[in-house]
Amino acid sequence: MSDFLSLSVVLPAYNEAENIGRVIANVVDYLGDHGICYEIIVVNDGSTDKTQAIVTELAIANSCIRLINHPQNLGYGSALRSGFDQALHEYIFLTDGDGQFEINDLDHFLPCIHNAQGSLLSKIVIGYRVKRADMFLRSLNAWLYHIFIQWVLGIKARDIDCAFKLFPKSIYQSIKPIKSNGALFSAEFLLKTKEFSTVELPVKHLPRKFGSATGANLSVILRMFWECWKLKKDCQNDRQIQLNPNTLSGINHIR
Repeated sequence: MSDFLSLSVVLPAYNEAENIGRVIANVVDYLGDHGICYEIIVVNDGSTDKTQAIVTELAIANSCIRLINHPQNLGYGSALRSGFDQALHEYIFLTDGDGQFEINDLDHFLPCIHNAQGSLLSKIVIGYRVKRADMFLRSLNAWLYHIFIQWVLGIKARDIDCAFKLFPKSIYQSIKPIKSNGALFSAEFLLKTKEFSTVELPVKHLPRKFGSATGANLSVILRMFWECWKLKKDCQNDRQIQLNPNTLSGINHIR
């Protein structure tokens, strides 16, 4: 089945110098062993450590590795958007640069995007963490966030912000733009792809070995609430436009 698949792997990274080399090596080994045509896009989101230098060196040694560099930290959503927008291959695979996911879990994802004849399907496959390997406070914050997003936006996914997703580039291009610059990016992605065929599969979640997560930072949380309010308002406006017979693409007819 791998002969029919070309894959853009997007790895967002912020101060992941102690993790990113190992993550890239694991991805390269896995994709090479499976004969998958690939590129690895590392989006360095304004890191202040040696993340950029490490990826630059790896990219010199392997032309399939590409670095997108944000001179300053723009947020998780901005990093994903930069990577997705520059993806060249037919399918996009998202995982984080912190090493908390196992690339081998793709073994269960890849069969879902092929039919019995081995041809690619236009299908989204998203992971859900069977057991989060985070500290209690971070896990609690994540659970509260999940409940809040389900309530406000009506998203039914089991693990909204799980950074293990596989989807066609064509689907991403059809739902652009995704406006969120922060943690809400995944929720906006799932909201805009709810009409597409989607499969949810369990994935392992590993403890973070090095570095520190930023998802529980107050600034990240406040940005999420602000972006969620804007997204909810945009959805309401879109529904009003669709229901109003006197509008065409959001512009009132002049009679």
